[in-house]
Amino acid sequence: MSFNNKSLINKYKDYLPISNKTPNITLGEGGTPLVRSMNLGPSLGCQRLFFKLEGCNPTGSFKDRGMVVAVAKALEKKKKKIVCASTGNTSASASAYAARYGLDSIIIVPSEEIALGKIVQAMAYGAKIIGINGNFDQALSIVRNIVEIMDIELVNSINPYRIEGQKTASFEIIDDLGIQPDFLSIPVGNAGNITAYWKGFKEYFESGKSTGLPKMMGFQAEGAAPIVKGEIIQDPKTVASAIKIGNPASWTGALEARDESEGLIDSVSDDQIINAYMKLTRLEGIFCEPASATSVAGLINLVNNGLDMSEKTIVCVLTGNGLKDPETSQKNSGFSIQTVDPNLHEILKLLKNQK
Repeated sequence: MSFNNKSLINKYKDYLPISNKTPNITLGEGGTPLVRSMNLGPSLGCQRLFFKLEGCNPTGSFKDRGMVVAVAKALEKKKKKIVCASTGNTSASASAYAARYGLDSIIIVPSEEIALGKIVQAMAYGAKIIGINGNFDQALSIVRNIVEIMDIELVNSINPYRIEGQKTASFEIIDDLGIQPDFLSIPVGNAGNITAYWKGFKEYFESGKSTGLPKMMGFQAEGAAPIVKGEIIQDPKTVASAIKIGNPASWTGALEARDESEGLIDSVSDDQIINAYMKLTRLEGIFCEPASATSVAGLINLVNNGLDMSEKTIVCVLTGNGLKDPETSQKNSGFSIQTVDPNLHEILKLLKNQK
């Protein structure tokens, strides 16, 4: 039996726009853990809080779900090159699949707005990386123009196959829980992911795989909250680099997810994001990147503002691994390495003096 039979494309082929001409490619994406909260949830009165650990995908983020389908379709069309604009995770994913399947990858990045843990992945995979003195929205505009001039496949989330692949996470949540959650809390940057999850939940419901639909609770960073503010943010600012986007490509899809599910899209401050980020590490042993913690920060806000979640099933999507942005952890951990001589007495004295 081919190991590709275990691929995400093969597992959910009945729900994906593929044909017998679409190559069944894989890097082992999907099948990420749905972990029940042991400490944070109960402290909030949420007895059924779960975390979807998308940082367990091959390149460390949810982007691999959509990228595998987008690249498969690019290969089907005999494309030789792919291109994307990225704040980091998309570049890592695109360049990994390109390397595996013999494609050239071209990455346009905001030169001063990308976490080191992400750009080094694209470098390692052999991508051609071009930095611009601008933001993500300008980078996306550039790649849109590139594909009008050159024969290159665009693999940002405006590529509909990206959304198709990303929706499989909602299938997995229902498969694992046995029922749809009451609430799905998710970070919102370019808004492709909230669009994709909602699409997936609806498709599973329509096919009889679930009995209802969750409320979609999207959260943006306060300094990069165009959907919340109802206007494009020309110079978005936030510690959560993955959602540092001022003009989301899937803005309309996010609004549809919010309105059709009777959910909400709100914002949280950088301090609230970092607070949630640290709670996840210290209370749950889960290390995610700052943007991921936005979903948890939003949930904490809702509970603190009086929303009763005690009888509800809630899933917070954690979109990327904490190693994507080690600088944030180093800055906020509050700990440093203490160095002593290789002497047992000195080490015991140090341990006894710890509070």
